Amino acid sequence: MLKVLIADDDPTVCAALQILFDAHGLESLTVNTPAEALRVLAVQDFGAVVQDMNFSRENTSGQEGVDLFRAIRKLEPDLPTMLLTSWSSLETAVMLVKEGASDYMAKPWDDEKLVRTVQTLVQARTFQQEAARARAQSLRMRRTLAAKYDLRGLVYATPQMHAVASLAATVAGSDAPILVTGPNGSGKEKLAEIVQVNSRRKDRPFVKVNAGALPDTLLEAELFGAEAGAYTGALKMRVGRFEAASGGTIFLDEIGNLPLAGQAKLLRVVQSGEFERVGSSDTRKVDVRIISATNMDLRRAIGEGKFREDLFFRLNVIELRVPALADRPDDVLPLAESFLKTMPGREGAPPLQLTEAAKAALLQHDWPGNVRELQNRIYRATVVCTDGAITPEHLDFASAGASPGSGGGERSREDDLIDRAELEQALADAGGVVSRAAMEMGISRQALYRRMERAGIAPDRRPKT
Repeated sequence: MLKVLIADDDPTVCAALQILFDAHGLESLTVNTPAEALRVLAVQDFGAVVQDMNFSRENTSGQEGVDLFRAIRKLEPDLPTMLLTSWSSLETAVMLVKEGASDYMAKPWDDEKLVRTVQTLVQARTFQQEAARARAQSLRMRRTLAAKYDLRGLVYATPQMHAVASLAATVAGSDAPILVTGPNGSGKEKLAEIVQVNSRRKDRPFVKVNAGALPDTLLEAELFGAEAGAYTGALKMRVGRFEAASGGTIFLDEIGNLPLAGQAKLLRVVQSGEFERVGSSDTRKVDVRIISATNMDLRRAIGEGKFREDLFFRLNVIELRVPALADRPDDVLPLAESFLKTMPGREGAPPLQLTEAAKAALLQHDWPGNVRELQNRIYRATVVCTDGAITPEHLDFASAGASPGSGGGERSREDDLIDRAELEQALADAGGVVSRAAMEMGISRQALYRRMERAGIAPDRRPKT
């Protein structure tokens, strides 16, 4: 565990703190002046600083402590700092907490409270550094992957997304059918693009179809084509999407919403590449690589008789699972910064920057709409921001009726979209499995729990996940 740096001009205080921390498994180092503290911090890593506010008998204003704290913040902005202060310097300590100090405690201190606080700060610092190392490692791996494959501008900083992107690029060279799963707005189409552009079919057609949006009456004609006169309004021959994609790749989005009749027809072309246009008995054959996507739990849909098991196994030779944005918070700011730079209409416009408050708001939000919601919020901010500094208000969090990520009885705009009856129906449809209901709704499990609480669904009635 990282050491604690104790900075106090009184050797007795330093010794007492060192003994106290040592008794609770906290290794520490003591210094007696601000200059010594800064010299040590420049060459050694610490988990937290416990610093006095006054370092000379003739100076009791606390200014020495203020100067030391601000110097530490400049040297190590994220280093947790605990202030030890006399009653005369309490107001100054409160001011520094507003500037970023972790906490303050008046002398004489409460041993138990001080140890507990410092242990928490050191643990947080340790986790922070581990997360930073993981992000750095992920960035290095992303650069290595991007040097070998075309990632279509995919932005991420998390190991979860690196694993998905790496698998997509690796399997792109085969013709195996791929199923991309994940909640709405999480970036499934981007993964399909990575597969296509790194495949041997990259220079051939890439046809995208929203399978769930096709009406039953036009489904067959849309996918497989129709001869002139085959149905009312068919004034000329129509080439279907599979035929248009011949030699290339077809991306079938929202495959889980395809009706059973359409699934049966799709199964045939997946198995054999054969089909007939509507109104024709001539069998045609295509060579198409199939990538499909869904936000549904198809295994559950199979159990409910809503999706064909044989089609599922044909489409799901390789599965790419895209995690919800709420499950990879370290991707939020890199994505936001990327959207800020590439947002349409910004060419030649003054640069915009996210304020620290805006970054904090972005990190606290649940992101029920995933990456698509983040992109839309950044787009809104670029439209309404006029002074170059994006605030939480520009991101439209304030109008949600609650601070981002807040709990208790406060409600967000997303919460207002779903009432108690709809929540209970979603849980019933999911067989009482909260994670499934959350996936169907396109939100994180934690967000669903919060909505259950706010809708009055008691915790003891929550199904186990």
